[in-house]
Amino acid sequence: MLRLLLALNLLFLNLYACKGGSDSCRLKVVDSKAIACTSLHIPLKNNQKLIFSKTKPTAKIIKHDPFLSLYLVEDKNSFKYPFRVNINQSLGSFGVDNSSVIEGKIIKRQVGLNSFATFSKPLSAPSLLLNSCCAIEGVVTERGIIEKEYIAHFLKSKKVAYGDFGIRVKNVGSDVVVFSSNPFIKENRFQKGDILLELDGKKIKNSAAFMRDVLFSEIGSTHSVKIKRGNELLTLSAKSKNRVGGGYLSDTFLEFLGISFDKNLFITKIEKKAEHYGLKLGDQLLQVNIKDVKNEEEILEIIDNPKKSANLLFEREQFQFFVKVN
Repeated sequence: MLRLLLALNLLFLNLYACKGGSDSCRLKVVDSKAIACTSLHIPLKNNQKLIFSKTKPTAKIIKHDPFLSLYLVEDKNSFKYPFRVNINQSLGSFGVDNSSVIEGKIIKRQVGLNSFATFSKPLSAPSLLLNSCCAIEGVVTERGIIEKEYIAHFLKSKKVAYGDFGIRVKNVGSDVVVFSSNPFIKENRFQKGDILLELDGKKIKNSAAFMRDVLFSEIGSTHSVKIKRGNELLTLSAKSKNRVGGGYLSDTFLEFLGISFDKNLFITKIEKKAEHYGLKLGDQLLQVNIKDVKNEEEILEIIDNPKKSANLLFEREQFQFFVKVN
């Protein structure tokens, strides 16, 4: 009965509390100047702004999420009617830019940091995904929609950090399957092809929900994961590590060793712990374990947990050379 009353109350709020509808939301977006060329500047309460931008804003930065290119900044010229993130169940959403409103729905949820959500109709980027109360359901980028759960997590976190079990997953039919497992984490017992069944005793419904649970977990916390490997049922212990790649940062598992890449697989960063490999900024990765690679996902597909090392072929000024990393 209590759940029914709460559901009816939520429905009432969504249907009757926001009389202006989508047209008033578009006017609010225009008046607030939330969309500025290739970035978003969304006014929030407490004299703050949520910014999505690939370049560092000039305003005073309170915190920054480099994975999702989000900033929380101080806003001295605060907007009278700030936006808020919808923390309730969504009963509808529409994409809003300065000139149009497009009604539709999310047809694929955001899976972690590497696969943003998609909408049922084409949306301009950047723009906002709102509900009828003009509350934020997501921000629309050229790579897809960053959903409200990630925005809310960023806003409430004192320190920007994400958990990592050392695996990347995807939906295969109704199963959530490991498609890549970090070989450079010694205690990582997951293998490519493992079917994930339960996390801490609760059924894993889909890859989007599972990755949220992993990413939002406390760094250093330990969890039990029930899996199916072939015909065998196993329960593995997973410790939440600090995520070092994903989203707008490179994500190849090689970041765990201190090597980062751009989207064309040129090295953009070499940490001190990786200097002994003899690599230089600008070296381009061509092969992993004798297989050609053209993007991050292909690297993740090839790198496998049972192999604790990887043979990498690089090119530097038309000279090719191998480097073994472990």
